[in-house]
Amino acid sequence: MRKILSLALLISLGMGNIGTVIAAEKTPVLNAGAEEVKVDGTKPETKKKKETKIKPTKNKYDYINMSWWGQFNDDNLNAYIIKAMDKNQDLKMATLTIDEYYQNVIAQRAGELPTVSAGFLPGYGKFIGPSAGGFGLPIIANYELDIWGKNHNKTTSVRKLYEASILDEQAAYIAIASAVGSTYINIVKLDAMVDLQEDIVKLRKEIFEIMSVSNAEGLVSTSDLVKANKSYISGVADLTDLKKERTKLLHQLAVLTGDSPNNIEEYARTDYRELAFTGNIPEYVSSEVIMKRPDYLKAEKMLEKAGIDVRIARKEMLPQLSLGGGVIFNSKYFESLFTTSNMIWGLGGSVIQPFFMGGKLKANLKAKKIAYERSVKNYEKVNLTSMQEVNDSLVSVNMDREKLSKQKKIQELEQKDFQLSKDKFAQGVIAKLDLNQMEENLLTVNKLVYSSEFDCMIDYISFYKAIAAQVLRT
Repeated sequence: MRKILSLALLISLGMGNIGTVIAAEKTPVLNAGAEEVKVDGTKPETKKKKETKIKPTKNKYDYINMSWWGQFNDDNLNAYIIKAMDKNQDLKMATLTIDEYYQNVIAQRAGELPTVSAGFLPGYGKFIGPSAGGFGLPIIANYELDIWGKNHNKTTSVRKLYEASILDEQAAYIAIASAVGSTYINIVKLDAMVDLQEDIVKLRKEIFEIMSVSNAEGLVSTSDLVKANKSYISGVADLTDLKKERTKLLHQLAVLTGDSPNNIEEYARTDYRELAFTGNIPEYVSSEVIMKRPDYLKAEKMLEKAGIDVRIARKEMLPQLSLGGGVIFNSKYFESLFTTSNMIWGLGGSVIQPFFMGGKLKANLKAKKIAYERSVKNYEKVNLTSMQEVNDSLVSVNMDREKLSKQKKIQELEQKDFQLSKDKFAQGVIAKLDLNQMEENLLTVNKLVYSSEFDCMIDYISFYKAIAAQVLRT
């Protein structure tokens, strides 16, 4: 009787773990090659395209193309980017996400392998005759025959998510490098704006003081004096706003580099008069650049995953074939547990396909088809968005360069005008007040020129980000 009960336990353990029940429902058949349909609507090629597997990059600096940043010839900028690559929290989280998805791949791949489990079952009971105790040691093995390739498809689907996480990491590195560069350039720009604004405030204060004396002598109206005072106070307020914006950007740079905002006083910058970009930005680029962007490649991977998920959903409707077996050692005494006389073994198989699951599998297939169509639309959207970002960055570069050229001409004319005013002042033709006003005009124009120069540098960084830090052939 004990052996009969043990055999029943063995069979229940072996067959109770044989996979998921599959339902056979009448569903429409997908058109041939439906999961491989191209975005442009053309028929799939007979020769299957070889899929490229994405692997993590050990040297993360390969993502950001440090040689491009060297074209600014600024050691401080390079140091901040390197610091961000090492300490930025977003980048650390992106790398950890890759590790997480890799473990998911390993876990899913285990579904393609046999499973073996063992246990120890001490017990005491009464069946026929006197009460007795005993020991049991079951060893159970199960294996689902993956003749349809369903489990392998599931592993491939999870691997697509893993590859997408690698592309997310690449995008994160490029985005953080661009953010650090843009923030740093804007800080140096504000250094220039603050420096020039301080000169303007100094001039306005001097103008106000001169007009105060002239007003006391009756040479300047009170209305003009009030206007001069308002101009001075307005200049001081503008200076305060510029300093506030610079401090906020320094805080932002600190966070990007994984540092405390309390340390911003230690942040070194290059003099705004020396910072310059010596690289070359082309007037146009090949459309192939878009195909190497991480967001484009990720959309491609997600489209591939959606196609695989459709195939998995279809295979869920097919019969599931499984093998199971086990050995159980059962004895009243532990000393004789591992003897052949107390051993029971068995092998079995199963073909399981239930007849009704309430439409679950059919609904799952339809859902995966819808998800595939959504992935196609997302792929098209990313394609268009990528082209837009590259084109926008090129337009900004070209237009802002043209704007800077015009402003430099205005600067030259204003400089000549100011020099003429200085000569007139030396000759006693104009007063100090007039000279100060001409100098303020020149400083205002200088602010516009510096602002445009740094805007051009920001445009270069936007272009760098739009082409995903690629090295372009010139």
